[in-house]
Amino acid sequence: MSNYVAVVKKYNDFTGRARRSEYWSFVLINFAVSQAVTYTNVFLFNGSTLIGWLVMLLNLVILVPSVAVAIRRMHDVGKSGWYALIPIYNLILACTEGTNANNQYGADPKGKP
Repeated sequence: MSNYVAVVKKYNDFTGRARRSEYWSFVLINFAVSQAVTYTNVFLFNGSTLIGWLVMLLNLVILVPSVAVAIRRMHDVGKSGWYALIPIYNLILACTEGTNANNQYGADPKGKP
């Protein structure tokens, strides 16, 4: 959960690097929360329009931090943030271990020199 909060706090930081754990924690928690709220809306409120708008607002609010952490994850593997737009390749890069030393996008987030 601390990785999720850290990503949300750095919502407008498109520079630097993000570790795999930071990225995947954010993605999985965001997916779980989104699914829980959607299923709660469907099963408890019978697809209420108001709750549907709140779900859409939640997804819209989390859009910028999602893009920012994806770009920082691409930076960690030594690629430009634009690689986040390539469908399968970005998944491969998101699963790849980051550069073990400083690269052009910043210091190693693991703290190694």
